[in-house]
Amino acid sequence: MHHSLKKKPLYKILYVQVIFAIVLGISLGHFYPDIGESLKPLGDAFIKIVKMIIAPVIFLTVVTGIASMSNMKAVGSVVGKSMLYFLTFSTLALIIGLIVANIIRPGDGLNISPESLDGSKVADYVEKAHESSVVGFLMDVIPETVVSPLVNGNILQVLFISVIFGLSLALTGKKAEPVLVFLQSLSEPVFKMVSMLMKLAPIGAFGAMAFTIGKYGISSIGNLIILIATFYITSLIFVLVVLGGVAKYNGFSIIQLMKYIKDELFLILGTSSSEAALPSLMRKMENAGCEKSVVGLVVPTGYSFNLDGTNIYMTMAALFIAQATGIDLSITEQISLLLIAMISSKGAAGITGAGFITLAATLSVVPSIPIAGMALILGIDRFMSECRALTNFVGNACACIVVARWEGALDKEKMNRALNGEVPGSVKEL
Repeated sequence: MHHSLKKKPLYKILYVQVIFAIVLGISLGHFYPDIGESLKPLGDAFIKIVKMIIAPVIFLTVVTGIASMSNMKAVGSVVGKSMLYFLTFSTLALIIGLIVANIIRPGDGLNISPESLDGSKVADYVEKAHESSVVGFLMDVIPETVVSPLVNGNILQVLFISVIFGLSLALTGKKAEPVLVFLQSLSEPVFKMVSMLMKLAPIGAFGAMAFTIGKYGISSIGNLIILIATFYITSLIFVLVVLGGVAKYNGFSIIQLMKYIKDELFLILGTSSSEAALPSLMRKMENAGCEKSVVGLVVPTGYSFNLDGTNIYMTMAALFIAQATGIDLSITEQISLLLIAMISSKGAAGITGAGFITLAATLSVVPSIPIAGMALILGIDRFMSECRALTNFVGNACACIVVARWEGALDKEKMNRALNGEVPGSVKEL
């Protein structure tokens, strides 16, 4: 299979198709905004198609991964280490967002009076935000029945059931072997299904881009360009410096890792949903030498708890709104903002557009910032969400390798081959 890899014509390579689709979508949305806007269902349908397979992918990876671990302590150890990692780096991301927004002050000079803002559009977000409290979050993790998570696709619930079922398989021992063999065999066609569905990615990226540009227009970026640029640059620095340093310390290069997952990164750029790339990230992390059990536990949990991009965005957007409406926040208020953001960013995990909802939850706690100020950034939120999703995604890929290495569950040889491009990178070469 390795030989066919080099000879693949350009137009058959997924990320080339996706880039082409993004460019097409942007130009269509720009020149024919009405047509562009009507293509929203294409992007939505693709994301829906991928989401439909996320639950079985997580279930099979986690169950077969845990069931084949001989030692049960290892499960707790992986979960503990990943949580420690997630907490450290998401907090770091929040702090970085806070520092940069204080230095660059992207909202200065807009002088918008809070009364002039229309808060009605923001109202539903605020409502959703109140639902995402910590208690609600715990109740959310526990599913109604054993099979309901596989039906409703809530990532954390799927994980909860998978871990319990994986543990019971491991503890049952010999009698459970036929079940394990069945699930291992079932994984193959499920991943084959993922690679078939991924072929639709260009269509999804085209629809999503045409809609965004058609609806919001490139011109809507205008006066908020400093905020967008600041956010993108900060995220880039975070990925290259902070994650780059972690990667270097753990014996791999963040740039090589990003090249390795470039298919997925372009897909996220097109659809601005990092969930669209979850199934193929899990397969790629296994191909890069991380043990199945670690991939199954770290990647899906990271999607809820390791949102570096969302965190940079939250503190930055909150300060932007304060600066734009001319409110000066004291250090104490900024720190309380940070602490609330730490908690609320964990609660809004399962919701799409979570960045915006979490922001509403965070702002509602600092009374001096008008929540209606969110209306300022509602229009450009789409342009920010690409960057949030990309940063979150790279952060999770990085976390997976680091936790695998801490756990002694990383095949370094295999990782180096994958990151140097010697192993077919795509979801099992077809």
